[in-house]
Amino acid sequence: MSKKLFVGGLSYDTTSERLREVFERYGDVEDAFIIKDKETKQSKGFGFVTMATEDGGDAAMDGLNGEEIDGRELRVDEAKEQGEKRRGGRDSRR
Repeated sequence: MSKKLFVGGLSYDTTSERLREVFERYGDVEDAFIIKDKETKQSKGFGFVTMATEDGGDAAMDGLNGEEIDGRELRVDEAKEQGEKRRGGRDSRR
């Protein structure tokens, strides 16, 4: 079963291809993409990687969380499903 990862702390210069290349050290990558601003097309500094296996996803989280890539320290966590509240996020009930 695949595992989707959130990758934060990306350099604005990091490409989706570079992201895929970095994560391929830990297993097969199904998908890797960086979130960009709709108007400016500038990277927002985070993206998502889907590893082909849970073991590959766990290995990538352990191996890359805190590693410096393109001059920035990565934060790698398991991606939350849409609608799940992230820590520090806005609470829509207010």
